[in-house]
Amino acid sequence: MRDYYEILGVTRTIDDAGLKSAFRKLAMEHHPDRNGGCENATGRFKEINEAYSVLSDPQKRAAYDRFGHAGVNGPQGGGAGGFGGQGFDASDIFNDVFGDVFGEMFGGGRRQSNGPQRGQDLRYDLEISLEQAYAGAEVEIKVPAAMTCEVCEGSGAKPGTSPTVCGTCGGAGRVRATQGFFAVERGCPRCGGSGRMVLDPCTNCHGHGQVRRERILSVRIPAGVDDGARIRLAGEGDAGARGGPRGDLYIFLSVTPHELFERDGLDLLCTVPVPMTTAALGGEIEAPCLLGGETCDGQCKISVSVPEGAQTGKTVRLKGKGMPSLRSRQRGDLVVELFVETPTHLSARQKELMRELAGLCGEKQNPKSSSFAGKAKRFWEEVTGS
Repeated sequence: MRDYYEILGVTRTIDDAGLKSAFRKLAMEHHPDRNGGCENATGRFKEINEAYSVLSDPQKRAAYDRFGHAGVNGPQGGGAGGFGGQGFDASDIFNDVFGDVFGEMFGGGRRQSNGPQRGQDLRYDLEISLEQAYAGAEVEIKVPAAMTCEVCEGSGAKPGTSPTVCGTCGGAGRVRATQGFFAVERGCPRCGGSGRMVLDPCTNCHGHGQVRRERILSVRIPAGVDDGARIRLAGEGDAGARGGPRGDLYIFLSVTPHELFERDGLDLLCTVPVPMTTAALGGEIEAPCLLGGETCDGQCKISVSVPEGAQTGKTVRLKGKGMPSLRSRQRGDLVVELFVETPTHLSARQKELMRELAGLCGEKQNPKSSSFAGKAKRFWEEVTGS
């Protein structure tokens, strides 16, 4: 008999992962169904299975490494049924190695249950305002979901009758059939895998045992939630089948853009225009803030100190005036960005005063203009060579 390691094309020191990978590759290549039932492929396929069934078992592999075929064959000698006199089932090997590839083949697929089944989870997309995300809110939503039929109590059968056992699968929900070298098990085509047949269906649910209804639910939005947050409401999804538990409802939140604020983590950013005179002389301006007693004493505006000589882009950070944290008592900051506004539609007198001010202001009052003028002058001299 050929050496098992040679059959699989591996060395004697190969680990379990390498052994499994080699077997999978060869079994896929020589599978009878992929070779039109060729006798050579079938024989090679059996040989590959035989080798792997021994080498994948630590005890059999140790015996084989020490005594060769004599260590693993029963009194009758080798062959597919030898192996210590107990034989082997190729479907067991394929369940382990090819369960994710062949699905239901070889019994490796996920079996349908004809007992109670959990209901499907549902998703609901909810759009909230930044104010709601800041303070928290109680929101009512309408969710269509599968409900247990109240007429037949979920059986699907007309009141006074009951489902009968499927005559094709005998109530198992699955049937077996021989396909080439293997026995294939699949869901019963007659009852759909439920194992039961509704001969006289309920007129309310038409035999499904469930009806789809719209429910009104109250959802608590916690303060501090961010865009993309998810809320799980346990047991608020679709009803389960045959007395199974309900699924869950997952609410995905999206926060609508605000016309005044931009959120950056826990911080709130706001751009506020500042009169040129206030920016030059310094003073106080009012900036908007979100409602909340702790943040701005119940008001929606807050006083901001503008330093003397403030320029556009200058930011003033107000500690603890931003968004609350969802998981702690921490609060972000309100970051106010100043935008110095140039006055327009000046009267003749105002223009006269502005010209007088411009004549009085020099390099000291306009340091950035003077610095820029110097840089521009050097640039022009380098370009023109003068």
